[in-house]
Parts: sequence; C-alpha cells; structure tokens
Amino acid sequence: MPRKPHILIPRDRKQAHGSGWFRIEILYPGLFTGDRDSGIGTLGRIDDARVTPGHIVKMHPHRDDEILTYLRSGMLEHRDTVGVPEAVTPTRLMLMNAGAEFQHEERVVAEGGPLRALQIFLRPETPGLKPQVQFHDFGTATSDGEWRLIAGPEGEAPLEVRSRSWVEDARFKAGNGYLLPEPYSTGLTRMLYVFDGTIELDGHRLTAGGAAILSGDAASFSVEEHAELVLFSTDEAAPVFKSGKFSGNRLPA
Repeated sequence: MPRKPHILIPRDRKQAHGSGWFRIEILYPGLFTGDRDSGIGTLGRIDDARVTPGHIVKMHPHRDDEILTYLRSGMLEHRDTVGVPEAVTPTRLMLMNAGAEFQHEERVVAEGGPLRALQIFLRPETPGLKPQVQFHDFGTATSDGEWRLIAGPEGEAPLEVRSRSWVEDARFKAGNGYLLPEPYSTGLTRMLYVFDGTIELDGHRLTAGGAAILSGDAASFSVEEHAELVLFSTDEAAPVFKSGKFSGNRLPA
C-alpha cells in the first residue's frame, strides 16, 4: 500500500496581515487537512513576524494558550502583570502558559535591530490552569547540524508545555541525506517549518516560510546552501482544549 503524501503548505498559502514595519504571516495548519479544526491536535497557530525596532504591542490578554516566542533576530522587552520586565533574545526564549488569563506587552528594542520571530500558539490539555511565564537561555541562537528540543511536556524539555506538544529546531549546511529526529512517542503528527533557506523533502522543494505536514515518521531531506528548520509534534489522541483565545479552533463545529 503506497504511503500517503506529505501535505505541503507554501508560504503564499498563509494569511498575511500588516505591511512594512509590522507584518505577520499566520499559519493555521488544520486548514490544509480537511478537518473541522483550524489547528492540529495541540498545534493551534503559528505567526511568522517581521517587526522594526521601537514597535510596541500594548498590554493585551491571553487565555488558555501556551505561547512560545521563538526569536531568530532582534530583541523584545516583555512586561506582564505578574513580574518585572524581561528580555527575550535569539538565545533566551520565552514560553507563556496563559492559563485562566495572562496579560502582557512587548516592545521591540532598538538596540537589537529588526525582529524576525515565530510566535507559536500551542493548546493546553485543559482550560483554566494557573498562569505562569518561563524563560530559558540556550546559550546559542542555532543548533548547528543536530536537532535541539526547545519545548515539550513537563520534565522533558527546557520550556514546559502543559500538553503533549514538542518543538525542536536545527540549522543545516548544504548537503544531502539529512534525517528528521526520532519521534518522542508513537503515533505523533508532525509538521516541518522552513524558517529560512530551502530544502527538498521527498522530491518536493520547500522555501522559507513554507511547511509540510508529514506523513509517517520517516522523512529525509536535502539542503540548498543552508536551512533553519522548526519541527512541531503533537499527540492528537491526547486530551486538548480547543477554545483558547488565539490557539483555539477558528472553524464552525
């Protein structure tokens, strides 16, 4: 029986908002699967943001979202209602576990230059959890040549998500025969996001801003010049709350 093909999502299939100094490309991965859910399991939404220094996203609420801020360039100053200002950089990432409700604002610091980042909206197992925020300094901005676990379930990763979700990243030089890492559990659904560069995945070319919802566990790829990749995994059989403020389902039931 032939293997199902990957679901390819080119950059131009995402929803774009803003222009110039503030631009976000939004990916709702479930829109490409035919299901009645704009997300896939615990993976609700991914925002790919480009913002010029000095811009401020004013104080605003989140509810029942697990939000990973993944910077690749620039610097943010994070302020919230429960702590002191904190810096978020390409080496020091942040995960906000919004829970019942959490408010924060973000300022793009001039000294850091233009910002390029993913804001990743994951879903919790259950609503109304205690709000908290986490920071972790990974020491380096990129993991060259090998996969690095950024976020995952409690006790498994530097930044802890309150659901069966995993986020990994890696940077690869030009070459053939690279492999995805082994999945953390059986039966996971995985999506590969090309943050920068170009890859060829099982005969399909994916460029920066594109993604692929993977079929099965095994997939090899080659890299043109270089590629910065982010790999998302979700256990669709695990409990999940699908009505978060930003991560929740956007399609009618």
